Amino acid sequence: MLPALWAVQDQFGYLPSAAVAAVAEELELVPSEVAAVSSFYSMYFSHKPGQHFVQVCRNVSCALRGADGILAHLGRVLGVEDGATTADGLFTLEGTVECLGGCGGAPMMQVDRYSYEDLTPDRCDNIIAALRAAPPVEPGRDGGPGGRS
Repeated sequence: MLPALWAVQDQFGYLPSAAVAAVAEELELVPSEVAAVSSFYSMYFSHKPGQHFVQVCRNVSCALRGADGILAHLGRVLGVEDGATTADGLFTLEGTVECLGGCGGAPMMQVDRYSYEDLTPDRCDNIIAALRAAPPVEPGRDGGPGGRS
């Protein structure tokens, strides 16, 4: 089921309810089973996220090393609350992620498929500025959900 959901999300950038139903039908499951699995993992989106998906790890190691402050800083820089997408559709900020596997370099965040460790507010500013300056990515161009790079 997970690879099927990933393929659908790669095509649409998120998991529309009709696509979830189609995956359920193809796998001979009830749509609610597929919806339950897709809502469990933070890598699947029920609504179209921004071009860049910013996830801040808040598990123990990151929390102890300032993840809450990093999340608050990113919220101010992007002008959005946790879980929201910027008005220009460029960034979605998600700070309810349990563990992104970078405990040794905490605090850390993942932007699209790239991990950034040992974060400071200045380092976050540089990462966001570089993403703002980069040319837009077409959906599906990198093989990831929504075409994020």
